[in-house]
Amino acid sequence: MPILTKSIPKYRKHSSGSARVTFNGRDYLLGPWNSKTSIREYDRIVAEYLASGRSPTFGIESESYTVAMLIRDYLRHCKAYYGTGASSDYHNTKSAVRLLRDLYAEHDAAEVGPVAFKAIRQKLVDTGRTRQGINKSMRLMLRAFKWGAGEAKIPAEVFETLRLIPSLKRKHTDAPESEKVTPVADEVVEVTISELSPIVADMVRLQRLIGCRPAEVCNLTPSSIDRSDDVWVATLAEHKTAHHGHTRTLFIGPKAQAILEPYLLRDDDLCLFRPCDAVALRRQRDSENRTTPLSCGNRPGLKHDQGGLKGRKAKKTPGRAYTTCSYRRAIHNACDRAFPAPAPLAQRLGESVTAHRRRLSESQLNDFKSWQSEHRWSPNRLRHAKATETRKAFGLEAAQVTLGHSSADITQNYAQRDEELGKRVARQAG
Repeated sequence: MPILTKSIPKYRKHSSGSARVTFNGRDYLLGPWNSKTSIREYDRIVAEYLASGRSPTFGIESESYTVAMLIRDYLRHCKAYYGTGASSDYHNTKSAVRLLRDLYAEHDAAEVGPVAFKAIRQKLVDTGRTRQGINKSMRLMLRAFKWGAGEAKIPAEVFETLRLIPSLKRKHTDAPESEKVTPVADEVVEVTISELSPIVADMVRLQRLIGCRPAEVCNLTPSSIDRSDDVWVATLAEHKTAHHGHTRTLFIGPKAQAILEPYLLRDDDLCLFRPCDAVALRRQRDSENRTTPLSCGNRPGLKHDQGGLKGRKAKKTPGRAYTTCSYRRAIHNACDRAFPAPAPLAQRLGESVTAHRRRLSESQLNDFKSWQSEHRWSPNRLRHAKATETRKAFGLEAAQVTLGHSSADITQNYAQRDEELGKRVARQAG
């Protein structure tokens, strides 16, 4: 049987004759031993302890409650509330509060004020972060103090004071502006697809046709698709705005249906696109193209599955579903092959990534990173391309429905305005 390390403290008798209970090293005197009053008080304190999630800082006075304790408790809350998925706010929050922990870990959380808040923000400005990224990090940091005030761990005045600090404004800070996400050109997509595995290439084609989010194409299953009509309709249970009570519907036309059909012959709850299938296809291709006779060398699959002739296990087995990170990495790696950097920045034939980076000087390495940044594109830009195309052909409302936005204002951030329409108006009325 497992040992319970966070069991509920017992109702005990104090040497004075009173009842007591101890939480995190602090004694609570409850009243006369075995009286109804003391039992009710014990039940009340236990209920508060359970409501705190059995917090290791339960009962600590706000004067002794440090920033490190606040961060630890808030991250425990975020992990339970948001989960640990690749796009979870838990990871974003963990990154946002890192500087707060480094600078003020031992300080009382109740004493963090505007001066400390602005000092943290200036540190982020000095690192070269964009204005939008800094404002987002500060908002996530502010959530920790809001949560702490709501849990009565710090005075509410701390949060109310910090929230009065205005965010960084454009042209009033040294922090640079982030680049606007733009649609990726179809010509660039086609060149990249030639360097992708067939399965990831189909994911890219599908996302470009239906305008879904990267996570949505990764998590698509046969059971989520209604194929009773000429236009298939996929209803997703898990998506970005599910916690707001919104539903997400994907409309799949004939071109997208042709892409999906080969993947539908599997169990209803399995993801359509799987890394393990992509690896199996690659191994099959390598086996067919091998020049070493089958009687010599490793048998097909032995090297990958058992780690070679020594029989060691592979370090990592292919997954059953793509994540947004693995999907993006696959596209970035294909971009590196499709648009290689010019010599001497380019990686040499047979050269490992580590050896390649060691060979380059610091300035060359910076130039190489700049080249990669300019010639890589991320899957979310396919969504922007679909939004712009739909808005131009069918209008803003059609783009809003396709992208699944609750507001047309959000859609306008994805769909670029049709400049030709403005020119046409100018020719006739201007």
